Amino acid sequence: MRIIFMGTPDFAVPTLNALVEAGHDIAAVYSQPPSRSGRGKKERPSPVQARAEALDIEVRHPRSLKGGDEQAAFAALKADVAVVAAYGLLLPQPILNAPKHGCLNVHGSLLPRWRGAAPIHRAIQAGDAQTGITIMQMEAGLDTGPMLMKAATPIADKTTGELHDELAELGAGLMIETLAAWPTLEPQVQDDTLATYAPKIGKEEARLDFAKPADVLEREVRAFSPFPGSWMMVDGERLKWHRAEVVDSTGDAGRILDKQLTIACGDMALRPVTVQKAGKPAMAIEDYLRGNPIVAGSRAG
Repeated sequence: MRIIFMGTPDFAVPTLNALVEAGHDIAAVYSQPPSRSGRGKKERPSPVQARAEALDIEVRHPRSLKGGDEQAAFAALKADVAVVAAYGLLLPQPILNAPKHGCLNVHGSLLPRWRGAAPIHRAIQAGDAQTGITIMQMEAGLDTGPMLMKAATPIADKTTGELHDELAELGAGLMIETLAAWPTLEPQVQDDTLATYAPKIGKEEARLDFAKPADVLEREVRAFSPFPGSWMMVDGERLKWHRAEVVDSTGDAGRILDKQLTIACGDMALRPVTVQKAGKPAMAIEDYLRGNPIVAGSRAG
């Protein structure tokens, strides 16, 4: 098929690779404009742009698709379908209508559960037993389009980072299956009464609130790892937690119970397993404590 690919972050790269490996004709790649970062604020292309350029595929990165000129340029590619994976821009109706078979989205949840920007984070945070990928036909609503194929995977004790990588590969394979089975697929309308929403994660939301039960916080730690990272204040600096374990201890919520940084919660207690200081790599709690002794009995910041 002749395909326009639309994606920006690492999550989308496996799908682009899979489309190329399957022999599809990639007419162009659309990705968010390069960001400026590092010393000198040099432009840094998105992971999708970098991969597309390595594959010698034309890359376009308009800041908006609302203008008539951009919409005409998109339509002029005469694609059979547009494949979208974490692109990051609203697709106006003329864009959705331009490809012969419309636009297909690789969404990181089992729709209609977790529509929106942070489906992987929210599934872990909520304690869902499983999540997965849904390939859906896009329409104007937020992740409301009819579903074509689904694939599930258990969450278990995975972090968002681990589940992100797994779902990226799962979505790539499922998109290839969807395109191959296209003539036989019957789109399924989503049940809006079952819909839940996955808003973006704010940094303040990720601050550890030890009034919550320890099992809730343990899920939040995994949900917010690696970004933005659950955190607390220690000696005036943020300390991120990337993994934690529930400990069968009790005490005044927020009280540090021992020198291993076990902290009493609203129910039971929580102990970090992997932490990260600002500007440093993540490390085991034992390594952190060697240079940062903890005073038992004090309150967590």
